[in-house]
Amino acid sequence: MSDIVIYTIITVSAIGVVAAIILYLAAQKFKVYEDPRIDKVEEALPLANCGGCGYPGCRNFAEECVKADNLDLLFCPVGGNELMKTVAAILEKDAVEKAPQVAVIRCSGSFEHRPKINNYDGASNCTINAQLYSGDTGCEYGCLGLGECVDACTFDAMYMDEQTGLPVVIEDKCTSCGDCVRACPKDIIELRNKGKKDRRIFVSCINADKGGVAKKNCAVACIGCTKCEKECKYDAIVIENFLAYIDFNKCVLCRKCAPVCPTNAILEINFPPKKERVPKVEDKGVLAEKQADENTNLIELAKKNNDPEAKG
Repeated sequence: MSDIVIYTIITVSAIGVVAAIILYLAAQKFKVYEDPRIDKVEEALPLANCGGCGYPGCRNFAEECVKADNLDLLFCPVGGNELMKTVAAILEKDAVEKAPQVAVIRCSGSFEHRPKINNYDGASNCTINAQLYSGDTGCEYGCLGLGECVDACTFDAMYMDEQTGLPVVIEDKCTSCGDCVRACPKDIIELRNKGKKDRRIFVSCINADKGGVAKKNCAVACIGCTKCEKECKYDAIVIENFLAYIDFNKCVLCRKCAPVCPTNAILEINFPPKKERVPKVEDKGVLAEKQADENTNLIELAKKNNDPEAKG
């Protein structure tokens, strides 16, 4: 073997060794320590990467859980309270239990209640529709009916009702991730507390027009009449911009506001039918006494009118 080949092998080997040493020292100098608990937390998460927690993905959420001093402001809506208890156990922290939520559609403007005044002939996308014009009905606040919220839901918890033209939330599947809320350009979808026994009361309208205009464009629009606000004894209802809103944190589900709404804009979800009031059965003696008094009054009245039958 020639000397040139030998020198070449030695030189290349030396360069490789020196380069390896340099890379090793650089890696040790600039290496980033990653807490092994991040992987454990991430494995416990649903890995839906829906963004409902407020972070881009489950990995980012896991990192924040590890870094945070407590979990008070961190919550995974998909996994709920049980998942957060698991995360808290991994990190040896306390988890704050939060009320479960569900998405609600704050628009009841179906084909029946909100007739079309023109036909939209364009891309089947709510965002594009909203950017072009206010919609194909007189109400510029209502649902556009093109199902962008349904497309955004990664849990198959929504569908479009062909009879009404409105989206419907499947409560058992809804994880309150908020994807549909962010997808709706009209902001008609809201996350609200599920409530006791999954019962909720809310104003299904976001129309901020004055009462007459709102009622003209939609038969079930809130007209800001303040009747529900006056009826509520718990300060749970406020009127702003001719529109009522029920604060689910204050509402006690007494159901007194819905009957006084003249347009039926307030929805009661998952409540049993109200029982009709049955008049109390009075005591037979009291009834007999009342009947006797009525007969006496009739006789006296007949006498005054000189009725022969009354004299008998």
